Amino acid sequence: MDRGTPVRLRAAMFYLVATAFAIFLILPFLWMLSTSFKSAGALMVIPIQWFPRAPTLAAYAEIFAIFPFGLALRNSVYVAAMTVTITVLSCSMAAFAFAKLRFRGKEVLFASVLATLMIPQQVTIIPLFLVMRSMGLINTFTGLLAPSVFNGFAIFLLRQHMRTIPNDYLDAARIDGASLPQMYMSVVMPMSVTSVATVAVLTLMQAWNDYFWPLIVLTKERMMTLNVALSRLNGQYSTDYATLMAGSLLSMIPIILVYAAAQRYFASGIHVGGVKE
Repeated sequence: MDRGTPVRLRAAMFYLVATAFAIFLILPFLWMLSTSFKSAGALMVIPIQWFPRAPTLAAYAEIFAIFPFGLALRNSVYVAAMTVTITVLSCSMAAFAFAKLRFRGKEVLFASVLATLMIPQQVTIIPLFLVMRSMGLINTFTGLLAPSVFNGFAIFLLRQHMRTIPNDYLDAARIDGASLPQMYMSVVMPMSVTSVATVAVLTLMQAWNDYFWPLIVLTKERMMTLNVALSRLNGQYSTDYATLMAGSLLSMIPIILVYAAAQRYFASGIHVGGVKE
């Protein structure tokens, strides 16, 4: 027997199992896609119709008729873009301070930042809501975006990467007369593109999929994000699954496109951000 046969057999088994696992994971998405093209009578047909016999776009037309889908989509795009911008700016500046500046209590403060990662979001929701209400920020995008100023994981990831940047670059910039903001913008940020892109994409996915906080802060229909608007399709006694699946599919398209375009940053960004000190 060829010595390479066991190796090829193991490789073939690996790819076979991986393919079967991938198909299993993608089945819910295929079911959602199929359901969005079905009529009301074809949803509960037994056996299941993976390929609708009479496909229709009625669910996609209905999604725009039930509520202002375009407005909810625009709100979600605005909230996601602003969340990414605020998080990247605030967390990168904090990471720069933790990585490259010397000040008393730095390690204790950074340990406190890491400690926040162990606190579930549900624990802070009520105090956060009371703070926003006392400031008059309920039913405002400012109140919705305010918590994005702080993100412990983003600070940790960016700080770990910035520590790998040699101090010689900063010393050279300091000799040329650069100030701290100039070193941050002209030296550190351009050399942290990979980690910044990773944080941006992760933050975008989290903001786009967020449902709990927008549901609490925003109650006006004209300010609803897409996830909150789609939740209204779940009735108390009945649910139009075709319309719900059509709306969910449309809401997934932007984030899928962003992830597909930026996935090459993930492996390198998280790998560099996870180096040991």
